[in-house]
Amino acid sequence: MIQKNDSFIVKIEDMTTEGEGIGKVEGFPLFIKDTVIGDEAEIKVIKVKKTYGYGRLMRLLVPSKDRVEPACPVARQCGGCQLQAMAYEKQLELKQKKVKNNLARIGGLTEVEVQPVIGMEYPFRYRNKTQVPFGKDKEGRIVAGFYAGRTHTIIDQEDCLLAQPVCKTIIHIMKQFMEEFHIEPYDEQAHRGLVRHLLIRNGYYTGQIMVCVIINGTKLPHSEELIRRLCGIEGMTSICLNINRERTNVIMGKQMVWLYGTHYIEDRIGDIRYRISPLSFFQVNPLQTKKLYDTALSFAGLTGEETVWDLYCGIGTISLFLARHAKMVYGVEIVEPAIEDARTNALANGITNAQFFVGKAEEVLPEQYRTKQVKADVIVVDPPRKGCDETLLETIAAMQPKRVVYVSCDSATLARDLKYLTGAGYEVKRVQPVEMFALGGHVETVCLLSNRKPDSYVHLNLKMEDYYRIKDAQKEQGKK
Repeated sequence: MIQKNDSFIVKIEDMTTEGEGIGKVEGFPLFIKDTVIGDEAEIKVIKVKKTYGYGRLMRLLVPSKDRVEPACPVARQCGGCQLQAMAYEKQLELKQKKVKNNLARIGGLTEVEVQPVIGMEYPFRYRNKTQVPFGKDKEGRIVAGFYAGRTHTIIDQEDCLLAQPVCKTIIHIMKQFMEEFHIEPYDEQAHRGLVRHLLIRNGYYTGQIMVCVIINGTKLPHSEELIRRLCGIEGMTSICLNINRERTNVIMGKQMVWLYGTHYIEDRIGDIRYRISPLSFFQVNPLQTKKLYDTALSFAGLTGEETVWDLYCGIGTISLFLARHAKMVYGVEIVEPAIEDARTNALANGITNAQFFVGKAEEVLPEQYRTKQVKADVIVVDPPRKGCDETLLETIAAMQPKRVVYVSCDSATLARDLKYLTGAGYEVKRVQPVEMFALGGHVETVCLLSNRKPDSYVHLNLKMEDYYRIKDAQKEQGKK
């Protein structure tokens, strides 16, 4: 029986989505951080569960042929880049395999072909958004950097190799400012201290910079001096405070205090310019976002005559991309400031065939379909990691669009939702993973579904009113 503190020599056979190597001892799987497929290593068991355990790499005996020296000096401690020790082409193969396995295991889609991942030429310095926690080390010195894996221990590192180089300068200015004016960083355990995080957003193509200081209070002492120092950086466009006084791990609060410049920065994807506010969702990898949206546009197959619904639309990034090629696009997003940005972005780009709704996609679309009998030729969904609500999937199936383009950041929930949609009469035609989080474990996937029977609701073959009457009756019966 395997126990904590046991030592073994293992061969790493596979890797998890979080970048941990998987080795087996007498058939018992152990997850081992800092190892890659092909490594032979001496490990120490640090935790044992009923069907699996965790190990710590003690000594690398035979390195894998796919192992490389991480470029970042704190790659092993930091939890941000789980795959830096693996050759980049092998990272892409691992992500393709991850998508394929999830579609087969969860979605039952064993015959679907998954294309090779669209990768990057240079997988560093791509992020346009950096969130840095502040704290203190054991000696009481201010630290700023990134959390160690599975912890909230801050690894002091000003220069993340995924961030834009200017972020190092901004973080250094903030640390010096706090030290000079004796401004305390936030202590999660005690719920004391002022500065929680620093959010930096970069316009990759415009060069514009936004700095947002997240504080456990209502004001930042000596903020005029911080503004003066930050404004010495070329491209500084917006400086603000975000008020978060809650005892929570959620980074951003809801209240903004503007200190300098505009309330947004701008950037572009292709020839469309976007306004981005602190709370807006905007893809973090601008180089790959163009490839991602080009793929989604290609899958949508627009001719200029289609009505499109873009669900979880954010600031309208995909919506406006599609609007240039569609008759009408409707976007839905729960974050109200994002919808304000979306409407502004449409106006700024001269796009008049896009309309936006504030609310949950799983509430807005069913309500519009039920009360106004809206139609859709194409539906695009780009949900958060939890995937689509079943009510939304039901409505998509009832609306019977010709095509559904599903953009996913989690292939496990994608597989679950594809299983539902294929059961409702749709066929998976194309699956294209796109590298959006180079050196990390996640992968974005664009999937095209085609309606096999576009003129009726496949299982029920009912009119809309009958469909919802039955669904309401089922819900009432469930309450009893």
